[in-house]
Amino acid sequence: MLKLALPQLSPVWLNRDEGLAQVILTIEAASKEEADLIVFSEGFVPGYPFWLDGTGGAAFDNPKQKEIFAHYANQSVTIEDGHLDGVCSALKTAGMAAYLGIIERPHDRSGHSLYCSYVYINKEGIICSVHRKLQPTYEERLVWSPGDGAGLVTHKLGDFTAGGLNCWENWMPLTRAALYGQGEDLHIACWPGNMRNTEDLTPVLAKEGRSYCVSVGSVMTPDCVKDDTPFAEEIRASLGDMPADGGSCVAAPDGSWVLPPLKAETGLRYCKLDPAKIRQERQNFDPAGHYSRPDVTQLRVNRQRQSTVRFED
Repeated sequence: MLKLALPQLSPVWLNRDEGLAQVILTIEAASKEEADLIVFSEGFVPGYPFWLDGTGGAAFDNPKQKEIFAHYANQSVTIEDGHLDGVCSALKTAGMAAYLGIIERPHDRSGHSLYCSYVYINKEGIICSVHRKLQPTYEERLVWSPGDGAGLVTHKLGDFTAGGLNCWENWMPLTRAALYGQGEDLHIACWPGNMRNTEDLTPVLAKEGRSYCVSVGSVMTPDCVKDDTPFAEEIRASLGDMPADGGSCVAAPDGSWVLPPLKAETGLRYCKLDPAKIRQERQNFDPAGHYSRPDVTQLRVNRQRQSTVRFED
């Protein structure tokens, strides 16, 4: 059995240090319940770019948008600079693994462009993979860059094989197939946070993969916008009452609810996952096993980390 901690939280929006402190406090709370795995929402630190829709995010060469983006980039996470060291230490102390959604500003792509990344950290506090979202969705492309396949990997966690994807990547059949082919039987889907994304798709993906499927989102309200955020009043006014209402949930391999979707509330919930349930459902359908036909259809995946420069010294 694997004990999952499913936090549905409000982000400390556009504040990296306070956001990471919140992550650590949540890990410490889950450790008291002896959780094996804790999962956080898409871009949880420092938060999703909710300002784009209501403030003219697509205006080209616009001073306001430049200032907000610069603030966002300044608060983003650079793993090479040790920003996740405290999280890794907390997980090691707790003996817990985690998937954490971050907005990454990596050195290997100039140190200024941003990526929506899902980071897997094991129970020893070691960062094992950083999956950069392959294709930002719609207005996200105004602030996030396209990722690559380097993070399309799975991880052994007790009797489970876990994999994770960001938001609408979970709609991409070939991307899901890349994880199925590596034995995934615990799928983590992270979202900004909305029932409309999770309540229908989560049980469908569970039944398709004959796997446990976990969806995790946040709750965002205008009160989350701090006064020191550029154009804070305008952003608050543009958001509406609740641009993200959560929807975190867990579905079993037969599509039934383990934890039903939670709407418009924050909280930290737990459940136990039984690997025997996966094997029961794989008896009649296994998408990368006995029900596959690799002699007819195969998927090719490029998992090289992409760069504009390759040096030969």
